[in-house]
Amino acid sequence: MDIATRKIEFVQKFLKLEDADSLSKLEVLLEEETSVDDLPKRLTKEDLNKRIDKSESDFKKGKFKTTKELLAKFQ
Repeated sequence: MDIATRKIEFVQKFLKLEDADSLSKLEVLLEEETSVDDLPKRLTKEDLNKRIDKSESDFKKGKFKTTKELLAKFQ
């Protein structure tokens, strides 16, 4: 099922709601999901270059974890 169909089905169910408590819960959830503060911040070109430089420096100093180390940590 594509996203457009899912949205339509959701709205149809939403319009049938008659319980104020359920409506309030959905309003809170929607507000949380669409909050501008939660969106990732865009990096400027300068900030991105600084991150790249730091990452390259850390790598040269041996400050990194291998894929195996990361996978072991989260398995």
